Amino acid sequence: MSNFTSLFNSYNWDAIVSDIYSKTNADVEAALQNNKRTLEDFKALISPAAKPYLEQMAQMSSALTKKRFGNTMQMYAPMYLSNECQNICTYCGFSLTNKIPRRTLTDAEILKEAAFLRSKGYNHILLVTGEANKTVGVDYINNAIKLLKKEFANITIEVQPLDQDEYELLVKNGLYAVLVYQETYHRNEYKKHHPKGKKSNFDYRLETPDRLGKAGVHKIGVGALFGLEDWRADSFFTALHLQYLQKTYWQTKYSISFPRLRPHTGGLEPKVVMEDADLAQLICAYRLLDEDVELSMSTRESEKFRNNIINLGITSISAESKTNPGGYVVEPQSLEQFEISDERSTETIAEMLQSKGFEVVWKDWESAW
Repeated sequence: MSNFTSLFNSYNWDAIVSDIYSKTNADVEAALQNNKRTLEDFKALISPAAKPYLEQMAQMSSALTKKRFGNTMQMYAPMYLSNECQNICTYCGFSLTNKIPRRTLTDAEILKEAAFLRSKGYNHILLVTGEANKTVGVDYINNAIKLLKKEFANITIEVQPLDQDEYELLVKNGLYAVLVYQETYHRNEYKKHHPKGKKSNFDYRLETPDRLGKAGVHKIGVGALFGLEDWRADSFFTALHLQYLQKTYWQTKYSISFPRLRPHTGGLEPKVVMEDADLAQLICAYRLLDEDVELSMSTRESEKFRNNIINLGITSISAESKTNPGGYVVEPQSLEQFEISDERSTETIAEMLQSKGFEVVWKDWESAW
């Protein structure tokens, strides 16, 4: 199998939805009793039938996470480098159709933002840009990595999908991990939300993790944007994608994130609302499916929710995030990609974690090891 697309095309979205919603209490109980859970078990654990079992799932998820990761929580911070974008995306504040001031950070501004985050203790940085190849293409990203590799132990990017040779160049110069979310695995809905720009190519985006695996990127993050389509079906296809990648690129580490639609300029109302209990169920289901995958939670979620969910399976969180270029010190009032919910300071989050018995980890992996 040359890439994930051929496997993906062998599945039918409507059939998967039907399978998930037809799961019974007996299916859920069988899944909970299994030591090695399958994708069929995962369907049961994310189904409506599993709702009454959430407390049991939470206890099992917490135990598995502590067994594998101990009482540690990794902290990271996003650094938005640019809000310039050539895509039209219905759910994003950076969309080409939004008539907003565009801003791309200079080298000096990047270093100013970096100095602020280093002063807070961060040693793991997530670089984020819009998708504008001429302005923030591979040359710009490569330059940013070179600037920052002396400042941070781990550099992760969440930018436009690139070709394999471009990822290889970035790895050579210090790239550690790449986050690339399919947004939704529903082809027709995907096209509706991405009508123009390079991002409208569903298959190119779908095959990005394959290119990452072939390029030798140390860690790959996958996921879906909840609110565009049925969250249960999108989560199943994310799990299918994850297992394919783990089997094909077995030397690579993997993470899953759980973004829900947040308010933004030109906002889109969610097609499907994912309640807090649904998200808690999903996080537990992923942990019960896979003891080793890293599960990440951003400041999109509320203070109350994050305080509680960290005990159930999450292994990394962000804090004090700014989703606008230069948002920390350079230009705090520039346009945000979306509104964050948990606005507590880095110090407050670290103190909260420590009060709950967690050891705060400021970086993910030591490149010298």
